[in-house]
Amino acid sequence: MNINTAYFAGGCFWCMTKPFDQFDGIETVTSGYMGGSTQNPTYEEVKSGTTGHYEIVKIEYDVALFSYNKLLEIFFSVIDPLDEGGQFQDRGSQYKTAIFYTNDHQKKLAEEYIEQLKQSIYSDKAIATKILPASTFYKAETYHQDFYKKNPERYAQEQQDRANYKSSNN
Repeated sequence: MNINTAYFAGGCFWCMTKPFDQFDGIETVTSGYMGGSTQNPTYEEVKSGTTGHYEIVKIEYDVALFSYNKLLEIFFSVIDPLDEGGQFQDRGSQYKTAIFYTNDHQKKLAEEYIEQLKQSIYSDKAIATKILPASTFYKAETYHQDFYKKNPERYAQEQQDRANYKSSNN
């Protein structure tokens, strides 16, 4: 098995786990924080928007079964890449979108994907999703892990809130 790691910030990490977690070849999806200046931040600190961290998911995947491009497809299918202020009902810097690359190959694939996306989106807005080098990953507290499995009703409500936000802001 050849396991690689990818990091994506797509708004609230509660909503970012399930889209990746349901495929063969995805070994683990872990909620956490990346990109800020505070060491070992807590959820409350990150949620305040003052640490500089993004809420992210760390995805460990078997490259023989799952490609990085497929991860990019899933990521962009569940976010709004044009939203500069967060994602859907989740507003603030901690909820902005970003791809944290671990090597030059991931960076290149992300840049190419975004370039193709620019050609296919008919908008005067720029793509807001950043491509950043991966930095220290801080695993989120246990109660955030596998949120959609542990709290299916609350997860369903989050998904409904996203859909409502999307429809009222188009």
